[in-house]
Amino acid sequence: MSIATVPPTPAPSSGGAPGRTRLVEVVVPVHNEQRVLAESVRRLHAYLSRDFPYGFRITIADNASTDGTWAIAAELARELPGVRALHLDEKGRGRALRQAWAESEADVVSYMDVDLSTDLDAFLPLVAPLLTGHSDLAIGTRLATGSNVVRGPKREFISRSYNLLLRSLLGAGFSDAQCGFKAGRTEIVRALLPVVEDQEWFFDTELLLLAERHGLRIHEVPVDWVDDPDSRVDIVRTAADDLRGMWRVARRTLSGAVRLPVPARVRHAALPPGMARQLPSFAIIGAISTAAHLAIFWLLRGVTPAVAANAVALLVTAIANTAANRRFTFGVTGTSGALRHQIEGLAAFLIGLALTTGILALLPAGASRGTELAGVIVANGAATLARFLLMRVWVFNPRREGR
Repeated sequence: MSIATVPPTPAPSSGGAPGRTRLVEVVVPVHNEQRVLAESVRRLHAYLSRDFPYGFRITIADNASTDGTWAIAAELARELPGVRALHLDEKGRGRALRQAWAESEADVVSYMDVDLSTDLDAFLPLVAPLLTGHSDLAIGTRLATGSNVVRGPKREFISRSYNLLLRSLLGAGFSDAQCGFKAGRTEIVRALLPVVEDQEWFFDTELLLLAERHGLRIHEVPVDWVDDPDSRVDIVRTAADDLRGMWRVARRTLSGAVRLPVPARVRHAALPPGMARQLPSFAIIGAISTAAHLAIFWLLRGVTPAVAANAVALLVTAIANTAANRRFTFGVTGTSGALRHQIEGLAAFLIGLALTTGILALLPAGASRGTELAGVIVANGAATLARFLLMRVWVFNPRREGR
């Protein structure tokens, strides 16, 4: 991988405590963003110069653009004090952030999306706890009570489902992993970078999961956020990549493959009783059920509408899934209570049916069978979470059986 840089002029001085000026680096990762780059960076630079009380540097991290993005970035670096341009020959938002953050000399590193969907007034509240040492990482959240968000129902549904999966399956305590408005103390970020594997959209989610797993403090800031209607993110593909990333992080966590220095209170933490045994079994059964569901859906789709094919496939696999989890995940044997378990398991079926039917309804008319299949996969991820929670806390709860 080759890297080209256009160095900045010295960052603007600022007020604050006497002595060395605290420095915050703002990375703007871009890929083929010539339409908005110049306007956004000038707006960001004007805001920081006027309203930000610390020293700053803006890094435009161009990851393998093929349009005029790099030329614009280089020109902005020559024109504006405290702006530099970084060009990578390989694509990947995570790759761009990794490179920019790894070589930063700032006290705090951050990033924001080039469309500046997040109101810039949230930036100082984002980085202030990091500069004081109160927190290790900070994120903007669109899901807090004080947030003001404008976006379409499709992106709202996928975002909330994804964050629900993170919180329930991986135990994430932070509310919004996908908001492109994050920061961290540089020494903390550098300690985490070597164990973060993803190079694309899951990069910052993986970093947050690792940080929280190892006892680091994550600060959240409610933000005002307006969706960019011209966003070029492939939502279905990104969601599928995120689900794969979640599985990889869960596998590494359960296996204990990652070892970072952690506080004693975290070293002695453990999964809830029984979950360490239940999760692998549930994951294996879930993978088999998902494959069967997709195969039945694909076969039926040739002769029935998508909604009907999905309903039949989901019902068949839901019955088999409940029976398998009853025996292997939760250790219930014999016929006693089997019918009740299946009836209660239909609650998970109904949730899955609502989620998959909803995402099929959101797809444009005439969508290909492959696109429908991808949508069903994403919805199934959220349905899987609901199934595990229902089975663990209700259907097969030992307290109900006196076990």
